[in-house]
Amino acid sequence: MNPVIVTIDGPSGAGKSTITKQLAAELLFTYLDTGAMYRAVGLKIHRTGTNLDDRNGLQKLLDTIDLRLVPDGDGTRVLLNNEDVSEAIRTPEMSMIASRVSADKLVREKLTLLQRNVGQKGSIVAEGRDMGTVVFPKANHKFFLDASPEERARRRQKQLAEQGQEVDYKETLEQIIKRDKDDSSRALSPLKPAEDAIIIDSSEMTIDEVVDFMVKYIQR
Repeated sequence: MNPVIVTIDGPSGAGKSTITKQLAAELLFTYLDTGAMYRAVGLKIHRTGTNLDDRNGLQKLLDTIDLRLVPDGDGTRVLLNNEDVSEAIRTPEMSMIASRVSADKLVREKLTLLQRNVGQKGSIVAEGRDMGTVVFPKANHKFFLDASPEERARRRQKQLAEQGQEVDYKETLEQIIKRDKDDSSRALSPLKPAEDAIIIDSSEMTIDEVVDFMVKYIQR
């Protein structure tokens, strides 16, 4: 039986990670957190001071990256060259850095290859920006998860507060609006729904309601 691939695309803060984790658990599929992969690469580039314009240097860095996603209870640990960077990649700064590096052709080629390899090994639920349009264009089921910028900023602020990080709501909202613009207007793999994706606005929906809708749609 061929692996089943479900993709969930959408802007930053729409709840993709939480919903993808829960949907994967419901379906007994592997959860593919592509956003974490880009953040991890962004962290490596940031730490080493590698300039994206230095194409040879960037390629050498990508060739030496060992990136693994390890299931851990109800979440996923991110191992970058055997270092657990799960918490280090979840800051607002890393979110903006990830947006920049994800627009780079060499970075996308490297991670697209890694993501497709995971998809060949078993059924997955993959979340990101271009899962249904570029990485898995022939996915069995595609969803595009959205919410208003204001609601996404509120959720992001709440999430970081629960992790002990105090952030300003207005600043968070401005970052989300800027990232939306950057992700949607870039030339390489811009953020947009796949033509055959089911679009879900989760602004007024709970996580359970979104997951329940997806499960029923897939099973139908």
